[in-house]
Amino acid sequence: MMQQEIWTTLKVLDWTKEYLAAKGIKNSRLEAEWMLCEATGLDRVGLYLNFEKPLSEGELTAYRAMVTRRARHEPLQYILGSQEFCGLEFEVTPDVLIPRYDTETLVEEAVARMPASRSILDIGVGSGCIAVALAKRLPNAMVTGTDISEPALAVARRNALRNGVDVEFLAGSMFEPVGGRRFDLIVSNPPYIPSADIEGLQPEVRDYEPRGALDGGPDGLDAYRMLVPAVPACLNPGGRLLVEVGIGQAAPVLEMFGVNGFTELFSARDPAGIERVVGGHWHG
Repeated sequence: MMQQEIWTTLKVLDWTKEYLAAKGIKNSRLEAEWMLCEATGLDRVGLYLNFEKPLSEGELTAYRAMVTRRARHEPLQYILGSQEFCGLEFEVTPDVLIPRYDTETLVEEAVARMPASRSILDIGVGSGCIAVALAKRLPNAMVTGTDISEPALAVARRNALRNGVDVEFLAGSMFEPVGGRRFDLIVSNPPYIPSADIEGLQPEVRDYEPRGALDGGPDGLDAYRMLVPAVPACLNPGGRLLVEVGIGQAAPVLEMFGVNGFTELFSARDPAGIERVVGGHWHG
């Protein structure tokens, strides 16, 4: 009788590193470790302390399923079901964009520039990462988030609960769900990738993340053209609008701000040095 092959922690990690690297996955060893942590319930230190321990059949089955998905370039965050943002843990599903480190710049700028905000609106709330992070940082503010996607709102509601904050989530396009209400601060990370650029994105983004949250029209600026002119009717005097933008978009979006009566215009760079956030003040 042929003896069944024994898969120890180290053997599994070494094999997966080579397999995923051959599929074009960067950081394949680290990703193998994260998936094995999920399958075994250990942390990375635990893996190293158990290098020679054979995996159980259940652990191997769960792990193989994750590796198969990652080999198809499905994002690791969707496989593991979570992503850290602003020091908080967020559930992510294919119904929402994966929170990115770049977007933390929007939260940091909002907190720094409007620390006394009593009412905040997040347009296109997605996973809820921005709204929840702001609710956590500015506990005296009432935070509202709108999104056209009901499945995304379901994820956002779970993330608010998960992180212990009270956020109002409303279904609808842009300002429709909050008609007549005004806010001290409005933030948004709208779709801003030019349509023609979508096919050239990494397969993790192009094939798995929600297209409607990515595609910003021919030049990537369609959402700003709808958003910026509508904001003054929803801002309190002295309020601010802050938005995330893509590479090379800060100047044209700031021009929209100026044309629509915003003052004290600014841009802020993300950790990579890219102008990632623009904003302006509304005197009313």
